[in-house]
Amino acid sequence: MKTAQDIIIKPVITEDAMDRLHNNVYTFKVAKDANKIEIAKAVEELFDVKVASVNTMIVKGKEKRMGRFTGYRADWKKAIVTLDGEKTIEFFEGMY
Repeated sequence: MKTAQDIIIKPVITEDAMDRLHNNVYTFKVAKDANKIEIAKAVEELFDVKVASVNTMIVKGKEKRMGRFTGYRADWKKAIVTLDGEKTIEFFEGMY
């Protein structure tokens, strides 16, 4: 059984993600094998909020070079979580 800390890895802090905070939309890097139901339950458990919807996508890793050798960063899963109601996540309060 995965815990909420195993599912939600870290928040995504980008300009686009910060613009969405005004609409109660938060972006997280999540475990690649987590589904939408597990992500919603983990966010509700960790931040004590009510989740309205979850959208997920797989982000392909970028190609990176080290001299003449090339490789790829790892693929990862991104979850865009929309909250229900007026309550917000306190972690993001001072960021926008």
